[in-house]
Amino acid sequence: MSSLIERFDQLALSLPLLETLKEIGYEAPSPIQAATIPLLLDGHDVLGQAQTGTGKTAAFALPVLEKLDLTNRRPQALVLTPTRELAIQVAEAFQGYARHSPGFHVLPIYGGQSMGIQLRHLKRGVHVVVGTPGRVMDHLRRETLSLAELRTVVLDEADEMLRMGFIEDVDWILEQTPPERQIALFSATMPEPIRQVAHRHLRDPHEVKIKASTATVETVRQRYCQVSAQHKLDALTRVLEVEDADAVLIFVRTKVAATELAERLEARGYPSAALHGDMTQVLRERTIEQLRGGSLDILVATDVAARGLDVQRISHVVNYDIPYDTEAYVHRIGRTARAGRTGDAILFVAPRELRMLRAIEKATRQPIERMPLPTQEAITGHRLAQFKQQLSDVLTSQDLGFFQEVVAEIEREQEIGLHDIAAALTYLAQRDRPFQFEDAIPIEVERAPARPEREAKPAGRRERPPRDSARHSADFDKVRYRLEVGHQHGATPQNIVGAIANEAGIESRYIGRIEIHDDYSTVDLPDGMPKEIFQHLKKVRVRQIPLNISRLDGLDPSAKRPPPKRAVSKNKAVAIEIETPTRKARKRTS
Repeated sequence: MSSLIERFDQLALSLPLLETLKEIGYEAPSPIQAATIPLLLDGHDVLGQAQTGTGKTAAFALPVLEKLDLTNRRPQALVLTPTRELAIQVAEAFQGYARHSPGFHVLPIYGGQSMGIQLRHLKRGVHVVVGTPGRVMDHLRRETLSLAELRTVVLDEADEMLRMGFIEDVDWILEQTPPERQIALFSATMPEPIRQVAHRHLRDPHEVKIKASTATVETVRQRYCQVSAQHKLDALTRVLEVEDADAVLIFVRTKVAATELAERLEARGYPSAALHGDMTQVLRERTIEQLRGGSLDILVATDVAARGLDVQRISHVVNYDIPYDTEAYVHRIGRTARAGRTGDAILFVAPRELRMLRAIEKATRQPIERMPLPTQEAITGHRLAQFKQQLSDVLTSQDLGFFQEVVAEIEREQEIGLHDIAAALTYLAQRDRPFQFEDAIPIEVERAPARPEREAKPAGRRERPPRDSARHSADFDKVRYRLEVGHQHGATPQNIVGAIANEAGIESRYIGRIEIHDDYSTVDLPDGMPKEIFQHLKKVRVRQIPLNISRLDGLDPSAKRPPPKRAVSKNKAVAIEIETPTRKARKRTS
């Protein structure tokens, strides 16, 4: 059946979900989605073998959302994940897919988070619970989580739960679920203990096995840059400056993003064009012919629009937006290194997307080389080198007799030395494209390496949440900010922490007390927030509502204050200025 499914509207999904998928930029179901969604919608249990990065979150989340009764505020679906990071990621995916389902509530529960927060949300009512086995067991034993209305159970990355010693906990949890519930079990591998769990708890499961492609092109050099979302455009211009590219194909997720990025590159002096599914065939063919003929060097495309694109002069593929699945990544980078040539593939990765990067490496069985962003000094040097080469080429290939007379005339008439004339002409030559490059990426471009994976705990042991004392021990002054999102919008503290930490790159330990009211919330953040971070946070959304952040005291967050004490964010691409008077200064004013 799945081989015949090429569009989401063939999957019997409701119009709100189809509209959401269109807005997000999903253009065609991945193999795991095409195979699994019809089975889950028909009520079958599913035993799925698929790697991380194949699109399996949507494969189970969309059928769950399709079958929810939003008037029933008791948990109807339970998703078990091996780590808190994955629990948060899956919960966010549910929230994203349910953007046109008013009143929908999903709750991630995991060790290390306040039990009180989880209890309040469970009491208020949720439709989907996503959690780690240890914390789910805690709630079941306390009888604070009811599974009486449960319709679906999803085991995500079951082999990881086995490796981390959770499989007995999973077994126990499944025994507490209603006998008529539906189960979807996903695992990258199928060791015997996982098959035993499936045999005990799944009813006549349909097996779905998706083999991740490993056919990456060996002649493609693969690199990645870790960069936060708000600095991707500046990072792209830096890369374009120093890479000796012939033609560049840049991939984004949505049609709107393709048009917007092409326009923004044009505004920065990089002639570009968009390629997406809404273009007429005539315009598409004309654009590709321009790229093939050399009158266009940069093309910004979506995955579907770039299918079958074969232009030999494409030397670089840039994944501006990380793909939704590993298969798409393989297809993307296959657009370069054509006809026996070598090629370069560069991937932009936000800190929260490192998991997907590792999944791509695992599926392709090839490491992706870390690429530091080119520094401003490197770009300045590159532009100077290009200018010097152009001078050398002109001196050897052009008849300069007339221009030599012009220079000699200027020298006589204005009594100016040749060095001064050359300097003035050099200034004029670079005025529209200055040698001294500047952009908005602050502080250093190097990031700290990703944290190593947690070691597996011995089989049979319960999950032990680590203490999060750093959040309360940071020594800096805080300012209270107002956020225009509250209880009536479904906002939770984890929503707000996640939005601020992920979008602004502020470590959670620098995010202080959060209070949620009916139509607004307040949060304590470090004093001296840079203006660009403040402006970015205004546009960040929680539950589809812009934060529209403002200081409660009404002051300008970028107003000049005492010298700051610097705290570096977790991705080190953004520095938060934390202004703390020294002890000596405090003594003088006391």
